[in-house]
Amino acid sequence: MKDIKKHWNTWVFWFTCIISAIVVYKILDNWTNVGDFISNFFEIIAPFLSGILIAYILYIPVSKLEESYLKSKLKFISKNSRKLSILLVYLIVLLLIVILINFILPVVIDSVIELTNNFQGYYKLAIDNYNNLQEDSIFKSQIVVDIVNNVQNFDLSQYINVNKIFDYVKGVVGVASSVFNIFVAIIVSVYILLERTDILEFLKKLGSAIFKKNTYDNLGRYFYNTNQIFFKFLASQFLDAIVVGILTTVVMSIMKVRYAPLLGFMIGLFNMIPYFGAIIAIVLSVLITAITGGVSQAIWLAIIVTIVQQIDANIINPKIVGDSLKISPLLVIFAVTIGGAYFGVLGMFLAVPVFAILKILINDYIDYKNSKKEQINS
Repeated sequence: MKDIKKHWNTWVFWFTCIISAIVVYKILDNWTNVGDFISNFFEIIAPFLSGILIAYILYIPVSKLEESYLKSKLKFISKNSRKLSILLVYLIVLLLIVILINFILPVVIDSVIELTNNFQGYYKLAIDNYNNLQEDSIFKSQIVVDIVNNVQNFDLSQYINVNKIFDYVKGVVGVASSVFNIFVAIIVSVYILLERTDILEFLKKLGSAIFKKNTYDNLGRYFYNTNQIFFKFLASQFLDAIVVGILTTVVMSIMKVRYAPLLGFMIGLFNMIPYFGAIIAIVLSVLITAITGGVSQAIWLAIIVTIVQQIDANIINPKIVGDSLKISPLLVIFAVTIGGAYFGVLGMFLAVPVFAILKILINDYIDYKNSKKEQINS
């Protein structure tokens, strides 16, 4: 009987291996169709994924409001605390979007259009000023000359003009913001926030059924730490970007820098990328100001914006972020470099919280191995 069972298990094992090999071969042989299927599948569920992301981002303000509403002495408010908190948060988000669309975006778009229309003139003026420099100038070194020659041979008009800008915007809008997908995403996010307790309870039961108790407890701890890191990082970086964007826009407006709203918006946006974002934004702002307002204004801008960035880096950002991530500046630079190299701007933005999570995992692994050695030695 044991021999029959042993042979049966062997045959089942090899049969499973053969079937698996055939399935893998068919998948690779029809990879185009499989790729199309996967692509279509993700397009279909994109609104649901967007809804999950919206609910994830709005979870903290909704939960904080719900806690305050539960303490209310009014029975109607305490009884409907979750619904009221979700309603208020979505109304605030809607108000912010209306303010952005009606007051901020038009100014930024006007600056983009004006800069785009005048870019060829600014470009020619900069080249003429460069050609008029003395031959012994530091800017006339062979490296700079080669760069300028390459730039002169580059036809900017085919990439930078109003029609192209609007084509890019239309393409992005057409892909990312169909009315139906936005509507579905909002509905999904509302239902997730309403039923989040039941969803979490189900996931906990599923996890406890699949994993051993020790594994389940560790996964729960990692999930909690991951949430805390991402929430704190996203919220703090977004708030810090708004503060920096407003400050730099005000400073540039006082200095009468041309395209101040656009440059301030860009600096605030790039500031969300640790370390490198601020440097890139300042360099771009100084270059644009040097072309549009002269070298003297660009130098003053570089000095003042650098001071603002230092105030942000040493006072504002630590106050907002605190030591929540507990990650060294060297690791931040390394994380941003790796994230940007492999995943672009999004990688640079998300690299820090991802590496913070990896740091927790590695430290736990080291502590576990050391504890095992101590048990063996003792």
